[in-house]
Amino acid sequence: MSRLVVVSNRVADPRKTAAGGLAVALGQALERSGGLWFGWSGHITEGGTPGEGELHLQQAGAVQLATVDLSREDHDSYYLNYSNGVLWPVLHNRLDLADFDAGGFAGYQRVNRLFAQRLKALLRPDDIVWVHDYHLMPLAAELRAMGCEQRMGFFLHVPLPPPQLLAALPESDRLMRSLFAYDLVGFQSRNDVAHFSRYVGVEVGADVLGEHEFRAHGKTLRAQAFPIGIDVEEFQALTEGKEAREMHEQLKREYARRRLLVGVERLDYSKGLPQRLKAFRTLLQNYPENKGSATLIQIASPSRESVDAYAALRSELESLSGAINGEHGELDWMPVRYIHRNVARKRLPGLYRAAAVALVTPLRDGMNLVAKEYVAAQDPADPGVLVLSRFAGAAEQLHEALLVNPHDTGRTAETIQRALQMPLAERQQRHAALLDRIRTQDVHWWREAFLAALRETRKESA
Repeated sequence: MSRLVVVSNRVADPRKTAAGGLAVALGQALERSGGLWFGWSGHITEGGTPGEGELHLQQAGAVQLATVDLSREDHDSYYLNYSNGVLWPVLHNRLDLADFDAGGFAGYQRVNRLFAQRLKALLRPDDIVWVHDYHLMPLAAELRAMGCEQRMGFFLHVPLPPPQLLAALPESDRLMRSLFAYDLVGFQSRNDVAHFSRYVGVEVGADVLGEHEFRAHGKTLRAQAFPIGIDVEEFQALTEGKEAREMHEQLKREYARRRLLVGVERLDYSKGLPQRLKAFRTLLQNYPENKGSATLIQIASPSRESVDAYAALRSELESLSGAINGEHGELDWMPVRYIHRNVARKRLPGLYRAAAVALVTPLRDGMNLVAKEYVAAQDPADPGVLVLSRFAGAAEQLHEALLVNPHDTGRTAETIQRALQMPLAERQQRHAALLDRIRTQDVHWWREAFLAALRETRKESA
């Protein structure tokens, strides 16, 4: 059996359950073949030489963890300036927030070359290499330039924007061309594949060989959608755990006379949090029967607090929350509970189960696993309702959710009202269909579907 080599910006120890479903799923695949997981160590060497970094090896059961240190200059240019300052906003359709003048692309390439150099020494001829996310798009091209001929696949966890937006990225042509060094590129949604197909057809001049095959620069590439899932069994076990049950019982006691709505995400401008709060305020204004009853618990975990755009977002959310509570709150009822800190993962299923409605309304998201976790946590006898943005990758799968355009405040408020008023039989019917789908296409299905497709691709020399 060929060994699996996983490459990602950060490495997780699959033995630790806190690592989450993705790390566990990848860890299971790695353990089967005695695999290798490679990435950044998380350590920054102050005063270190750019393009150099010490390699660390650690054994985690049958999995070998290999990590590389980064110099301060490499970290800032590769991670802060380019990956997060340019690629993240562009890939989420926010050209206005991209700092194209930060000058991080050279560092981004340099770190990808460093990773390739350190990884090449660890590779075996028959390895299967699976690279993850936007930090490492050029990695296969660097490996090919060094003579590596292993089968290589890439999965983009975030969305791919429409061709015209992508073309505004000064390095888009070089990045998209570099993807042809992979044998397989996976995306979260069919919409992302369509954007890729149109871009490479026009900008790269690729020939379309079939539904999923493209050829350019003497290379044949397969591009396909593999929507990522969650470990449903693991999350449902968390739902029955002590911490989740205590959270559920506590919320049921405290909000016995209320209808809870919940939102859980990182504090990020892609998540549509101001639009969500404005829609909730419109709900209270247009449907006054919810006053004194509907309560939104919005958790926004800290994220990139030193970046101006995130600091401004936090300030806006605090202002909106205060305004809504000031306009509509009573002595015994505050409509918004805004929480800017992390909540333990083991407690989240209890929060999800207590909520009559989940608001998962990003402006743009590759998939959004909170939507699937909410479905998995529900009581089938009395399930809540998922209100989901049509701009989340999950919308392609979760048809029975109530889909909204988060930019349309009035219609979103109307849909939230519909969710709060939905009859039990309809809630049960929708939930059963959603649960069946996330069980069928869970994280293990995602992993096996991608690796099976990668093994089937024709192998070409570099």
